[in-house]
Amino acid sequence: MTTPTTKTTTKRGRGRPRKTETDGPKLPSASKAKKRTIKVADPKPPAAIPDLPVNPFVHEVLDAVSAQKTKARKVEALRKYEHDSLKVIFVWNFDETVISLLPEGDVPYGETEDQTVYNGSLSDNLAREAAGGESATGQDLDGRNKTTIRREYQNFYHYVQGGNGSLSTVRREMMFIDLLQGLHPREAEILVLVKDKDLGTKYNISLDNVKQAYQDIQWGNRS
Repeated sequence: MTTPTTKTTTKRGRGRPRKTETDGPKLPSASKAKKRTIKVADPKPPAAIPDLPVNPFVHEVLDAVSAQKTKARKVEALRKYEHDSLKVIFVWNFDETVISLLPEGDVPYGETEDQTVYNGSLSDNLAREAAGGESATGQDLDGRNKTTIRREYQNFYHYVQGGNGSLSTVRREMMFIDLLQGLHPREAEILVLVKDKDLGTKYNISLDNVKQAYQDIQWGNRS
């Protein structure tokens, strides 16, 4: 008996190859693809360290240092205007072993012979002067006919522990107010900040900046 054979036939399509899952959209040729150019903005140059007047106010130096954007530039500015008065300010502010003997907070500020009349705080008077008015001391914002931190810094020992123990509390506070009234208002503000170790609330200058700029400062063991 002969086993019948079965023919297997393959159906052909109508001339189009069947699409497979691997087939995707055609990409444009390299010659037709558009090249995009991304422009990178030039970085802004760092702020120049200003040329301050000879024997500048301490607040002018602190403003110039604080305005620098990098640690290296801050250190450069500190070195450019290096002065012992600046170092004393930084030690008073940053060294935890320097203990102020003055009350914390704002300070009465006004020109009175016996300091019994309250003419507002230092902050009040700075605001009045900045608005174009006259302060309680009659001092304008230029203030160059007054004394300066550069001239007075060697007397700051009166206001810290271990400095001058013979002063009464009242006498010390009166001396400090007298000192503030003789200074440019912005310099007086610096001393009020420093006595409370709050310089960093106004100026963007860190202890690390100071240590790198002034490596001769000995820190600690001051009280």
